[in-house]
Amino acid sequence: MGDDMRKVLYLSHAGEDVYDIIREQVPEGFDLVTLERDDDAERMAKIAEAQVVICANTPLTRALIDAADKLELVHHQGVGYHDTLDVASLRQRGVPLALTPEGTTGAVAEHAVMLMIATLRRVAYADSELRQGRWHVNSLRPKSRELAGRLVGYVGMGRIGQAVAERLKPFGVRGVYADPVPLAGSRARELDVSRAGLDEVLATAEVLTLHAPLTPETRHLIDAAAIARMKPGVVVVNTARGGLICESDLVAALKTGQVAAAGLDVFEKEPPLPDNPLWALPNVVVTPHISAGTRDTLGTKMRAVFDNLQRFYRGEPLRNAVDWSAER
Repeated sequence: MGDDMRKVLYLSHAGEDVYDIIREQVPEGFDLVTLERDDDAERMAKIAEAQVVICANTPLTRALIDAADKLELVHHQGVGYHDTLDVASLRQRGVPLALTPEGTTGAVAEHAVMLMIATLRRVAYADSELRQGRWHVNSLRPKSRELAGRLVGYVGMGRIGQAVAERLKPFGVRGVYADPVPLAGSRARELDVSRAGLDEVLATAEVLTLHAPLTPETRHLIDAAAIARMKPGVVVVNTARGGLICESDLVAALKTGQVAAAGLDVFEKEPPLPDNPLWALPNVVVTPHISAGTRDTLGTKMRAVFDNLQRFYRGEPLRNAVDWSAER
């Protein structure tokens, strides 16, 4: 590798306040390239000169990869990459891909717990009604529930699922999880969770929280058939990927009460359309894919990203690199 400045393109458009947080972590030898507009033509022009791309929510498409003649490395800002970049094109080019688990875990887990409490206590609805002069001091009592004592079902028990379970321990909840990889016995006892099949988790959970990647196999994992197997009155929380849930089926279940409430940070289409039927439901709490979107998280992530870039250009092994040979 030469000694020239290496251009690092941040693929998503953001405000200067976000770019400033990123720039604080850029070491010598790297030139952070940002976008003035959320414009694909500008992306195409700037990616042509970039050696590194930092990918977040804006998809790294085949067209962009084809235009990136100088591309040497892609670093994902998070961990869920199947729906944010063209895996086949990147693998075909032989361009390494590294992920950034740092920073995500705690923030997403905290957000998931917040959504659980907010949905159980109907916080968004109560807030909206009070601002319009309606005082629901008693009318929410029959519907509002406490988190304490609930059986929480986890779909996925990786880093984030475990972090959620850690944060829920003081609430006195019980936990059951579905994951292809079992926890070590000591870890399961520490978190007070037991492993079961997906059907059992769906049938018994009072609060269901999703922490699985979006793949062809998991798309619409939660659909009408899955919802029909759930405990009536379940609360569903999703801070993973919107495509895990068939939204139209969830809307129908929220209307009938089969699903009592939902807390959603992610959606099938992002950003969602203005007429999304979820907006009209009082038993839904929504946030705009911000579970990992804190100043603290971004700083932690960018330190980890640029540390990994320095390792790469020193000829050291990348941390959290995707094994292309394991990709289908």
